[in-house]
Amino acid sequence: MSDSGPVPSSASRPAQSPEPPAQQQWRRVHPVTPFVRGWAVIVALLFVVAQQSFDGVPYGEIVDDLARLWWVFALGVLVVLSIVFGYAALAWRMTSYAVDDDAAHLRKGILFRQQRHARLDRLQAVDVRQPLLARIFGLAELTLEVAGGTDSAVAIGFLRLDDATELRADLLARAAGVKARRAGAVTAGTTAPAVATDDSGTAAAPVPDAEAEAPRGSAVAADAPDPAVLGATVPAEAPENQVYEVPPGRLVASLVRLPVVWIILAVLIAVGVGVAATRNFGILFSLLPALLGVGTFLFNRFAGEFGFRAAVSPDGIRLRHGLLETRAQTIPPGRVQAIELTQGIWWRGKDWWRIKVNVAGYGVEGTDTQSVLLPVGPRQEALTALWLVLPDLGTQDPAALVDEGLTGDARTDVSFTTSPRRARILDPLTWRRNGFVVTDRALLLRGGRLTRRLAVVPHERTQSLGLEQGPWQRRRGVASFTVHSTPGPISPAVHHLDAPDAARLIAEQAVRARTARAQQTPERWMETVAAVAAAQSDAQPDTQPDMQPDAGPARPEGDA
Repeated sequence: MSDSGPVPSSASRPAQSPEPPAQQQWRRVHPVTPFVRGWAVIVALLFVVAQQSFDGVPYGEIVDDLARLWWVFALGVLVVLSIVFGYAALAWRMTSYAVDDDAAHLRKGILFRQQRHARLDRLQAVDVRQPLLARIFGLAELTLEVAGGTDSAVAIGFLRLDDATELRADLLARAAGVKARRAGAVTAGTTAPAVATDDSGTAAAPVPDAEAEAPRGSAVAADAPDPAVLGATVPAEAPENQVYEVPPGRLVASLVRLPVVWIILAVLIAVGVGVAATRNFGILFSLLPALLGVGTFLFNRFAGEFGFRAAVSPDGIRLRHGLLETRAQTIPPGRVQAIELTQGIWWRGKDWWRIKVNVAGYGVEGTDTQSVLLPVGPRQEALTALWLVLPDLGTQDPAALVDEGLTGDARTDVSFTTSPRRARILDPLTWRRNGFVVTDRALLLRGGRLTRRLAVVPHERTQSLGLEQGPWQRRRGVASFTVHSTPGPISPAVHHLDAPDAARLIAEQAVRARTARAQQTPERWMETVAAVAAAQSDAQPDTQPDMQPDAGPARPEGDA
């Protein structure tokens, strides 16, 4: 039911699709892009060549051969590098991108040409990614996540970090409805700054014309006009207010408290006792795969969520994190399809919570860290993160309602509708926790006993609804209710509801979702932001809104 559902994406159209308008200027990525992307292939190729050259030759003969025929080996390496460099140069020459008010375009390929388009009105998130090698060169890749199917993202890169940041600001401004318009004709030798206005003509912050200037450090197509002649302005990144961050100590402590760590520790102790009793050290080697798996999981999670920070700005929620590979995500307002708060049993002493989101475009192929809004944090930070996504929950006391969803059950509930007592034979641990509540803005679904879960789905982001009832559920008169969201880590559902409650919920929720979509704000959210900002400016010209975290849960301007 949402426009961000898994529909065929315009991001993967074949090369025969219509070319963008002629006035668009195609820009090239940084020349070292092929090496940043394919360095592992280059190293592997050189290793294979060296291995095949000296395979089966004794060490002494290898030394003698290198002394006599060093020029042959050097020539072979030179030929391989020449082929690699030639292919890389051709690949760079055939890769370019362009941006207009409606879409971002990318074309690449040597033997098989590919042209991809990312519609800005379906833009779900913009990520600036810096792998370790790219950080050494000061480069970054811009990834545009759009509402589409598999492999719908468009990756533009690599660019200089400053250029990628400027391009992100330009894309978000265009996607929000802010267009760069010229004040008048520009002639050679004169400059005219671009004036940013929204569709209604309201003046906004200066935004560059994408056809006027290519990012610094990237080659411009031969037919591109001289940026100095056009005199376009460089976009200023929208200001932001940091809301919360996760200290490394808290992140490490949360990983130590994971059950898998203590399970592995218990297994190691048991194996150590067995080895001491039997003197059979071979048992230790049987644990190596499990230890490597757990170690890889813990390191990837620590490296991916290291330095996690969240901030709000007019163009959306900004998330920054990463140890080896840094990632700066920007999620525009209203693009989160569902949000879920979870708490494991060993996090309850600290009252820590983890928050994940479904964002159309990330899907199931994105990394687990991409869908994290808060890796670990106390309840107050968790509530702040929830207000970032849904500032208005549509109830008079949202904090009390969320607290009931996080820790309540059937014995203490005030607002939630829970499973009937006859469902306890089907779900003896969590039947009191299973429940739902409906507000004016969202549907809240609760479950889990050992791992508490609370899912929040805005009405307008409901994709479809479903009821499930197995044979044992029919005998007990209960059914399971499911909300189908976009692909992601969250599958909102509540199990073993009273069958009449479940039937009434699915009928009423379908009406709510349809009504909410009809009243949904425009996709170009900056039109609404500009109107609100203008009204605030007229009312209080000398003051700025206080968005410090200490003043309470922050509310993004774009979600007004």
